[in-house]
Amino acid sequence: MISAVCLGFFGAILALVGMKCTKIGGSETTKARITCLCGLHFILSGICSLTACSLYAHRITSEFFDPLFVKQKFELGAALFIGWAGSVLSILGGFIFCFSMTEGFSIREYSYNGATSLITTQTKITKMGRNPGTPQKDPPEQSFSGKQFGRNAYV
Repeated sequence: MISAVCLGFFGAILALVGMKCTKIGGSETTKARITCLCGLHFILSGICSLTACSLYAHRITSEFFDPLFVKQKFELGAALFIGWAGSVLSILGGFIFCFSMTEGFSIREYSYNGATSLITTQTKITKMGRNPGTPQKDPPEQSFSGKQFGRNAYV
């Protein structure tokens, strides 16, 4: 449990350094690597905590069902269930940290101009024709259907 607490503490410090809103840590690629390292710390912390809770639960159940054990017997309590839930959440959070920052490893930038730029570009091409110097007549009115924009047009 001590190693789980230490790994979680260092993971939290690395999470603060790897956030995009902080000025510590350098470029976006460096911050992505720091955040992935933070996720690994959280995964290891969750595994250590899960192991410690499971070993203690095994000890409690083996002593409880042992007929030769004469000392006071304990039962599984809320602290063990909270420990298991916390360790699973720590592991899931670590995976989320690792997989959410994979975009920082590639240096591609995309820009979205929106559906209005698509409409104005189509309108200009239709009205002007292939040669920009010769305008053509307006096309006949067509019924509007949202199928021409794809599924992300209204987002």
